[in-house]
Amino acid sequence: MRFFLGTHQPSWLARDLGVPLLVSHRRLADRRSLPRATGPWACDSGGFTELSMHGRWRIDERGYIAALRRYATEISNLAWAAPMDHMTEAHVLARTGATVRVHQHRTVANFLRLRDLAPELPIIPVLQGQSIADYNRCADFYERHGVDLAALPLVGVGSVCRRQHTAEVEQIMRSLSARGYRLHAFGAKVLGLGRYADTISSSDSASWSFRGRYVPGCTPSHRSESNCLRFALAWHTRLLTSLRAEEPGDQRDRGPTSARGTGPRARGQKTGRTRPGSPRPRQAGGRTAARAQNARAS
Repeated sequence: MRFFLGTHQPSWLARDLGVPLLVSHRRLADRRSLPRATGPWACDSGGFTELSMHGRWRIDERGYIAALRRYATEISNLAWAAPMDHMTEAHVLARTGATVRVHQHRTVANFLRLRDLAPELPIIPVLQGQSIADYNRCADFYERHGVDLAALPLVGVGSVCRRQHTAEVEQIMRSLSARGYRLHAFGAKVLGLGRYADTISSSDSASWSFRGRYVPGCTPSHRSESNCLRFALAWHTRLLTSLRAEEPGDQRDRGPTSARGTGPRARGQKTGRTRPGSPRPRQAGGRTAARAQNARAS
């Protein structure tokens, strides 16, 4: 499984850390100059904060696309970007005054719009919901609009970070994995990954920073460890080590296909590179065979 270290320090992108980073659009949008990334990174849209604070998106699709194109050009090495999705946590719904189903329709419509405006950008679709049925219904919405999620390199799963350690979220991940999707779990933490890391391709978290608020700084210039690169990297290393210790055979982090264990690389077959948002070659047997091949017992 590939793990993106969440950070609110864009300058880390220019450091040769050997760790993929996730940085929010909200941390990049107002910068006059941008760092040049030395390795792969992902761009979060900042939707959770945007909707929690304002109850709506204050930027339109064209504005977001313009920002992503700037990041792709000036920062480079953009692995993927999240869409302007609509989360479905209860407090977010209370802020927007809309229902889960409305948020799902808005999320799907936004992805379709962004894809039409910039098909060259690696924008991934994101599934939103609360229950297992919700997430599968959201997936069906995409399929009805001609988006073959099983043919894409990555599909995000949102609105799970505050309950990521529960049995319900594990069932959600296994249900979506059984449909043949390569999943990215937004904000999944240690307890959650311990339950369902085998069902996802990647995840991210910045929980190290929250924990670091309560740890005294490692140098006189650090009041706490909430912004400390050394503390963040040590946390990232411990996380991967703990996950590998739970894997049969102590498997190593080999990128998006390793956690699934059923992709072409895991079977020793040759495969071409694809980017998020671009269709993958369909294998013989169609989606039914792919779903059966990727099914996991819960």
